[in-house]
Order: sequence, then C-alpha cells, then structure tokens
Amino acid sequence: MGVSRRNYAARRGVSEAAVRKAIATGRITTLADGTIDPARADSEWGARTDPAQQRGQQVPKEAIRAVANTLRDAGADPSGTDATGGGSYFLRARTTNEVLKAQTAKVRLAKMKSEVIDRARATALVFALARQERDAWTNWPARSAALMAAELGVDPASMQKVLEKHVRAHLTELAEVKPDFR
Repeated sequence: MGVSRRNYAARRGVSEAAVRKAIATGRITTLADGTIDPARADSEWGARTDPAQQRGQQVPKEAIRAVANTLRDAGADPSGTDATGGGSYFLRARTTNEVLKAQTAKVRLAKMKSEVIDRARATALVFALARQERDAWTNWPARSAALMAAELGVDPASMQKVLEKHVRAHLTELAEVKPDFR
C-alpha cells in the first residue's frame, strides 16, 4: 500500500502540485489504487527528471572543479561560484559545453576551408625541406670549388677543403636552431 500525494510531497520536500505534475507527465507512476509507492517513485523521479529543471540540487565537487578548469582554459573567469553548489554550476557547465561545441565547430570549419594544417604533416614537411637544404649545401663546395679556384688562381683541392670546412661549420650552427610548433 502506498502513500497519498500530499504525504509523498512532504517526504520528497516538494509541493503537492509538483507531485501532480510529475504524475501527469509520466515521470512517476501511481499504484492501482491511486497511491504512490515512495521507493519506486523516488527512483523514477531521479531517472526521469532533467537536472536542469531541478532547484537546489547538489553538484559533485569534481564536476564543479572540471567546469572551473574548462572555463579557465577557455579564457573565461571561473569566479563567482555558488557556495551551495547549486544550479548556477549546472548552468555554467551547460554554458561551458556550448562554448566547447562552438569552438569544435569553428576548428572543423577551418579544416574544411583548408585554413588549418596538420601539425605532424607540417613538421615532416619542414624536416624534409631542411634535409634537402642541408644536402644542397653539403654538395655545393664540390661543384663550386674548381670554378672559384680558377678565378682566384689557387689549388682546386685546397679550395674545396676550405669551403667544405666553413659550410659544415655553418650547417652545425643552423642545426642548433630547434623550431617550436606549439
């Protein structure tokens, strides 16, 4: 045997109108005699009620911290928190979710417009270009030493050795530069 609507409302801490509305919308069911089984109604109420429509609900501290961190990462001000841990946190979490969805959509659109490039691909391309540049400079003394030696009237072999020494020193300096792709 169940309890009356008024009794259940008092146990739940809500108005009798809220209980009538929950029955009318199908969030809770009544027994055949029209009374309410409190245990079953509590589980149905929790499972079938939108948290955004609840007042004074406690939000887990981990969720509050996650929202604050996300807001901080997004550049928003996470201050102005509700000391009771109530509805404003859920609203802020919802807002944060919408901001993240908008940012994700913005990135997808930029990718479709080819305004964004893949970091791994760009890094591989820069590496390949740097390797080609290094190889070109490494081969340059062998190609140019004879021509320069003829113009200066010096021995081509010694000219090539001097050029290779200076080119390798310069390439060693350039190798110390580490690009940052963050």
